[in-house]
Amino acid sequence: MENRDTPTDILVSGAGIAGPALAHWLRRHGFTPTVVERAPGPRPGGQAVDLRGAGRTVVERMGLMERARALSVEQHGMALVDRRGRTTARIPVDLFGGEGIVSEIEILRGDLADLLHEATDGVEYLWDDTVTALDEDADGVTVTFENAPARRFALVVGADGLHSAVRRLAFPDHGAHYRPLGGHHAWFTVHDPDLARALDGWFLMYNAPGGLVAGARPGRLPGEVKASLGLRGAPPAYDRRDTAAQRRLLAERFAGAGWEVDRLLAGMHAADDFAFDSFGQIRLERYSRGRVVLLGDAGYSPSPLTGLGTSLALVGAYLLAGELAAAAGDFRTAFARYEERMRPYVARAQELPPGGLSGYAPDSGLMIRLRAASMRWMGRWPLRPVMAAQFAKAGDIALPDYPLPARAA
Repeated sequence: MENRDTPTDILVSGAGIAGPALAHWLRRHGFTPTVVERAPGPRPGGQAVDLRGAGRTVVERMGLMERARALSVEQHGMALVDRRGRTTARIPVDLFGGEGIVSEIEILRGDLADLLHEATDGVEYLWDDTVTALDEDADGVTVTFENAPARRFALVVGADGLHSAVRRLAFPDHGAHYRPLGGHHAWFTVHDPDLARALDGWFLMYNAPGGLVAGARPGRLPGEVKASLGLRGAPPAYDRRDTAAQRRLLAERFAGAGWEVDRLLAGMHAADDFAFDSFGQIRLERYSRGRVVLLGDAGYSPSPLTGLGTSLALVGAYLLAGELAAAAGDFRTAFARYEERMRPYVARAQELPPGGLSGYAPDSGLMIRLRAASMRWMGRWPLRPVMAAQFAKAGDIALPDYPLPARAA
């Protein structure tokens, strides 16, 4: 076993958005991060995520905004359609100053992860591996991995998502921190040039009775469609690792639902980036325990319904690294300051949009029509200020300027 007792050595579990963003800032502040990731490499695919508010500010401070804009997906906005494909409501991208349901800068999750990974040049990555045990003592943490030899680190950061392995190992009552919202969703890429042309640059969403939701939005490549399926209620018991069973479940529930759903289902079976998960939030009394701290969805997932998960991940990474630097590695002080700054921001971000899951996935024809009517009113009083306040949450935090050491020539 390799001894790594210097206070700058930090293990980051998770190479999605939060993990590489943190590794970037840790390295710039003089720490030595190592990133471990269950996947064999950066995960491709994924839906478009928003760069908005303080999250956009963090990307600007990383010096990556020009490249992020170049990778962004051009979209005109979001529209609801009925089972025949007729538009029932539209929200153009500029309605809330580029900070609405579809933001001015939308980037595919896989593209953003690649961009952040490239910004961690020189950082060690342990791919195709995961943390299986944490043994903390007064001087550090001995980490056992599934594949790599055990190693010592000063600190461990869980940035490994909603089902965090680090949270499960380090925090008692792991399951009690997860708050299900009563639904599930899937996302995947469909290669369908005809459907891609029919979207005409719009993110189209279709609601069917029974709490079913189908979405299709443009990808960045020609003929590429980013698809999503959502449903309310608890599906039959399923194995989270059994994607074949998840696809069968969706095919059964959505068969004949209308609009272009059958085309999306056909594409789903061929998709190599299919993912399925529940809608839920993580709520913790504290974000840290001893030398272990949580970041992003692992510590405070707001759920995709809010559209603020990326902002929380980027802002949390910036603040955690900055506070560790400001406290000269005194992790107790740094973790306390990180949580003090993040918690009010997290609390506001976790407030669901009006209607919550029932607003996203209404279960009757009447409620579907009411959803369309409310969307048509989003740009007018009295709904406009309510929705503007929801979207403004992304920028509702003041980011300190943490001094950075001079870069080596």
